[in-house]
Amino acid sequence: MVSAPGHIVSWVGTQILPHEADVRRWLLRARLGRDDIEDILQESYCRMAELISVDHISSPRAYFFTVARNIALMRLRRARIVSMESVDEIDRLEISSDLPSPEQVTVARSDLARLKRVIAGLPTRCRQIFEMRRIEGLPQKEIARIMGLSEHIVENDAAKALRLIMKEIASEDSRFQPQKEFKRGTDAGRN
Repeated sequence: MVSAPGHIVSWVGTQILPHEADVRRWLLRARLGRDDIEDILQESYCRMAELISVDHISSPRAYFFTVARNIALMRLRRARIVSMESVDEIDRLEISSDLPSPEQVTVARSDLARLKRVIAGLPTRCRQIFEMRRIEGLPQKEIARIMGLSEHIVENDAAKALRLIMKEIASEDSRFQPQKEFKRGTDAGRN
């Protein structure tokens, strides 16, 4: 038997092994026996040891869950007497993933668009300093040199830009807060 390449062994040790307890618990919820779970985990490790490269794997945790799920389903299909309950349980379990959900991606894109709009509305010099400092990651000293300003002005404008951004975002958020309902019989609710 040929052993796995060193980079694969290292990857499994650092990226996969920390998730073994989670996969084990997940398989237990699928009502599999402890011996079956041990076999599934061992076979999962064997399959990963056969990999030539792991560059295509963006979420090791989700990959481990997927490999274990596929092995569990294959074992259940091969069994002569298959408990339909076990197959249903495995199909119903959701595989944990480090990747954001479509809803999270949509919200993040919306937040980014809103932030870009707020930054674009800053006074020109504040916007330029903020972009160089926070987006490009330039040090204050470099920004001061590029713009021909003192470091003190760069520091003040960067702080001013951050205050204006936070104020605008807070203002937008408060506009979308539901208004308190007036109770009957109070002066506030009368015309």
